[in-house]
Amino acid sequence: MSGSDVTRDGVRGARPDREATTGAVDGQGRRGRDRREREQPMVPRAEFQSYYGKPVLNPPVWESPDVPGYLFLGGLAGASSVLAAGAQLTGRPELARTGKVAAVGGGLLSLVALVHDLGQPKRFLHMLRVFKVTSPMSVGSWLLAGYVPLAGVAAASELTGRLPRVGSAATAGAAALGPAVASYTAALISDTAVPAWHDGHREMPYVFVGSAATAAGGVGLLGAPLREQGPARVLALLGVAAELGVFERMRRRIGMVAEPYRSGRGGRYVRAGEALSVAGAAGAVLGRRSRLASAVSGAALVAASAATRWGIFHGGMESARDPRYTVVPQRERARAREAAAGA
Repeated sequence: MSGSDVTRDGVRGARPDREATTGAVDGQGRRGRDRREREQPMVPRAEFQSYYGKPVLNPPVWESPDVPGYLFLGGLAGASSVLAAGAQLTGRPELARTGKVAAVGGGLLSLVALVHDLGQPKRFLHMLRVFKVTSPMSVGSWLLAGYVPLAGVAAASELTGRLPRVGSAATAGAAALGPAVASYTAALISDTAVPAWHDGHREMPYVFVGSAATAAGGVGLLGAPLREQGPARVLALLGVAAELGVFERMRRRIGMVAEPYRSGRGGRYVRAGEALSVAGAAGAVLGRRSRLASAVSGAALVAASAATRWGIFHGGMESARDPRYTVVPQRERARAREAAAGA
């Protein structure tokens, strides 16, 4: 090869290795014209995958049915105590009895589900050694420890007819703690790094309270006679409206992070809950004169609340397993901060 074989376009008659285009010059001597079309990427486009087989985010070790059952039963218990207290004040003894039994049953089963998920009862007792306001689990443990005995005393007094004053005081105490018991589990899951839970922290407590009201109203329709079902029917309708409306608002606000609530296992539960909620609400309105129709709508409302909690649980677990829901929002927030800083 002589000096005359070397030109501005490279060695005459020779092809660059692997047809490299970096630093190429076109025939007119203009360097890098339309580089996007001429250059070929040397590495494939990055995909959202794990790092050496490790996930970006470690999903919670919580399992089904313990944790979603715990979420559902606690909400049912708390809202039922409020319904029972209202029924007692307005002279509806059968509805009050139904609410008190549902409250103690839901509270006990919720506590059993929590302890079973923890693995050993002493772990729950260990959480009562301290009280930490900034820890939803600590606050929730103390709430359950105070609520379940009150609900138990209220139900025992109602069923046996003994110590009515003590039972009334316990009913009032359980009703005072009821809203916190129904909603603290929303703060518990929102305080995690799970994208579908954490990003929805603004609306999640309202979704849980609406779902709890739906379940408690459904239990009232199941257990109370027609003449006493008015408060249960109103509570159920308000719960359905809050649950569906706020849940949809949350999904729109958090954007792509809400995808697990529309697809997969979580999406199937959520859609089932929505269908059951609409059917139960329609039955509660149209079946006001039929005991059978009221019972069927009540069962549908209870099932709707349970399906919503299962859908939220599985949707959150799926968002923790897929790194897209962690990486993409982080990048979008970083770009937004850079744009704001530049402006």
